[in-house]
Amino acid sequence: MDGRGYDQLRPVSFELGIAPHAGGSVLVSMGNTRVICGVMIEETVPRWMKEQNVTGGWLTAEYSMLPYATQQRKPRDIVKGRIDGRSSEIQRLIGRSLRAVVDLEKLGPRTMWVDCDVLQADGGTRTAAITGSSLAVAIACRKLAREKKVDAPPIRKLVAAVSAGTLNGQTIVDLNYEEDKAVSVDFNLVATEDGEFVEVQGSGEEATFAQSQLDELLALARKGIAELIAAQRVILARIMVSPPEC
Repeated sequence: MDGRGYDQLRPVSFELGIAPHAGGSVLVSMGNTRVICGVMIEETVPRWMKEQNVTGGWLTAEYSMLPYATQQRKPRDIVKGRIDGRSSEIQRLIGRSLRAVVDLEKLGPRTMWVDCDVLQADGGTRTAAITGSSLAVAIACRKLAREKKVDAPPIRKLVAAVSAGTLNGQTIVDLNYEEDKAVSVDFNLVATEDGEFVEVQGSGEEATFAQSQLDELLALARKGIAELIAAQRVILARIMVSPPEC
């Protein structure tokens, strides 16, 4: 709908150091969707790990949309007294995606908190949050190693996520809000830099879809994820030769 190619991602950018007190922080922009991803590390683990004698560390995520992220104000969850179902689902997805690529044993008896706050929503907030958080976690892990708290950064590989869908019979990638509302098939893919899947989400929007459509969605999303991870790698290569404050 915005004139880009069917297989073309929206413009992607990463701004580092957006939250100076965080171990790693990134403002990720995918088109008009903008998400702040911050990582903080506590030198303790959840009580359930202690009670069950589980070794290593833990990683967990929280996700929220700021009240002014959408055209109509979205009340904060604290006003309602509970987190809404959508936010709960998304933060669990973010946590699963990152735990898949972080070696929790190497992390040691620590908890890595990943906070994702949507600054502006225009479709794909969950996928942008995962992609930005992967970079923020990589930076935080690098900082842990630099401070000699771990022998080596505990992140094993990068992970990214992207949406895809079928719009008027055409498969497209990285949906904005208007496209997301109009597609007949809605699809999200989370995968690692070596092409392994973490999560596949797909559903027909009052429609069914064939195996051939699923194959097209998968191929297009994998191509998009490869491009996102390449963009993450450019940023990491740059900060490896930058001052430690990065």
